[in-house]
Amino acid sequence: MIITRSPLRVSLGGGGTDLPSYYEDHGGFLIAAAIDKYVFINVHRRFVEGYLLKYSHLEEAATIEDIRHPIIREALRHIGVPKNVEITSMADIPAGTGLGSSGSFTTALLKALHCHRKSLIDPQTLAEEACHIEIDVLGEPIGKQDQFIAAYGGITCFEFKRGESVRATPLKISDETLFNLEDNLLLFFTGYSRSASGILREQDDKSKQHDGQMIENLHFIKQLGLQSRDALESGDLLEFGRLMNVHWEHKKKRSGNMSNGDIDGWYDVAMKNGAIGGKLIGAGGGGFLMFYAQDKVRLRHTMLGLNLREVRFRFDYEGTKILAAD
Repeated sequence: MIITRSPLRVSLGGGGTDLPSYYEDHGGFLIAAAIDKYVFINVHRRFVEGYLLKYSHLEEAATIEDIRHPIIREALRHIGVPKNVEITSMADIPAGTGLGSSGSFTTALLKALHCHRKSLIDPQTLAEEACHIEIDVLGEPIGKQDQFIAAYGGITCFEFKRGESVRATPLKISDETLFNLEDNLLLFFTGYSRSASGILREQDDKSKQHDGQMIENLHFIKQLGLQSRDALESGDLLEFGRLMNVHWEHKKKRSGNMSNGDIDGWYDVAMKNGAIGGKLIGAGGGGFLMFYAQDKVRLRHTMLGLNLREVRFRFDYEGTKILAAD
């Protein structure tokens, strides 16, 4: 039996510039942080032929071609696993909430399947294989940050370059700044789950069409990502919080489906009750609101009064890893 886990993530700046439709022409940059909420994969050899798959549904398939779950099907095809395995997945946070669960699922699955085949894989190659399956094979209009931050872990800066190369560099942040950042970032569930594909496809299509407003928006977001890096590395967390707010105001302009009346209302209340800045995590439309708080006690009390559930977290520094291999 093999058990792997892969962390979920929050974006700290520059999100959206990791889509190939943008960075292939202009280069992308973002900062992402892995958190201690995970996707778990269990791979177990069966005594009978065929695939038994347990996720939000239960599948039993005689061949890879019969598997309905697209990521599992293509990962098995990619690795070439014998057809006598059982695969089970579990997650701390539901899918569709903006924390990068699809990328975490794919990296955890590939790590487990490589282990099943007795092969080692480094974080860069793991992330590249996960991106290949989700973007190249399945044609999802997504970026690459989820797979890369899940594979690497930590708080990491990613440069997305022309020609498909991605450079990962740990954020150079002091211990004091790191502890304050971790303590003062608060995450609240909006109650909305959604598929990111629709909003990302709109961005992807407009970028491919060289839509002027979309490209300028992403240029600005990339610069905010670089400024956020500088603020964090210099220990200026108040500036980082302010930049989060600027990021959110510009992120909303990318799509009419990015926010809604409830989310805007909750955000405005938070900004009046202890938050310096914040944004909706992920593609938009639902999931989690994240704030950098100057007065976190007041902000927690206020959001609890709005019936928004807080999910407390710490950063993860291990990335996708094998927990057991018997």
